[in-house]
Amino acid sequence: MARVCELTGKGRQVGNNVSHANNKTKRTFLPNLQNVTLISDSLGKSVKLRVSTHGLRSVEHVGGLDNWLAKTSEDKLGTEARKLKRELAKKAKAAA
Repeated sequence: MARVCELTGKGRQVGNNVSHANNKTKRTFLPNLQNVTLISDSLGKSVKLRVSTHGLRSVEHVGGLDNWLAKTSEDKLGTEARKLKRELAKKAKAAA
């Protein structure tokens, strides 16, 4: 399982550990990923995703999963979120 947020696409970053003697060794910074269940109101179902805490706060700030997916472009989303966005688009198209 990749350590990447399924909503924002945020992944690991690479940097250096710097000692007191200024020796530098490579290290990685991993995102704070949490397994959460988000509810899609328009689809009427709950979805389990692996989301970073930053992404979770962003979803809550925008007003829910459906609004987040509507406002975010597909190239910034992970694979699961892209599938959900397409499902929402199909449902909206069928309702219209």
